[in-house]
Amino acid sequence: MGEATEPGTKGYAAEAASLLQRYETIAPAEKHRRILHLLPAPPGQVLDIGAGSGADAAWFAALGHRVVAVEPVAELRIPAAALHPSPLIEWLDDSLPDLRATQALGLRHDVVMATAVWMHLDEAERGRAMPNVAALLGDGGILALTLRHGPCPPGRRMFEVTAEETVRLAGASGLRCVLDERMPSLQPANRRAGIEWSYLVFEPEEQS
Repeated sequence: MGEATEPGTKGYAAEAASLLQRYETIAPAEKHRRILHLLPAPPGQVLDIGAGSGADAAWFAALGHRVVAVEPVAELRIPAAALHPSPLIEWLDDSLPDLRATQALGLRHDVVMATAVWMHLDEAERGRAMPNVAALLGDGGILALTLRHGPCPPGRRMFEVTAEETVRLAGASGLRCVLDERMPSLQPANRRAGIEWSYLVFEPEEQS
């Protein structure tokens, strides 16, 4: 697969208003129910890559975690910060694959969330991104990642990414897979369209 000529955020700014509403309709505890048993008890340090409307960041903050919410689309990030004000959330304009601003904070995280973002990266970008993400995990930390399978929405830039490839990439960055499940979408319209999600959780090899 060659280098992409379009950003992974293609289409999100134009749809930001409707996406903000849609992202708020599914409770984070329901969306992430497959990984709840793997999340650490608060207080902890959470990195939410592609934070969207801020629903997940606000959920983690309400539990007592400190959160760095990374969102490159200003049309999402600015209203999201207003929608979910919290002294425990730090909003950051940054993006995969390099996460330079995130790395510059010098933090190591107990949880790194990459929900519905990985499939926006092309093959080369995924190869660059994984070691950068792995380096942000603290001792005992976990990386929780979801992959979308099915038709690409109009106007978006998306790739079909397998769980198998993602597990291999993570392994090359010193992470082992502790959860790999594939489920139908929680959104009824997406479910009718045959869209499914892979839920993957990784931890550093030295934890095994």
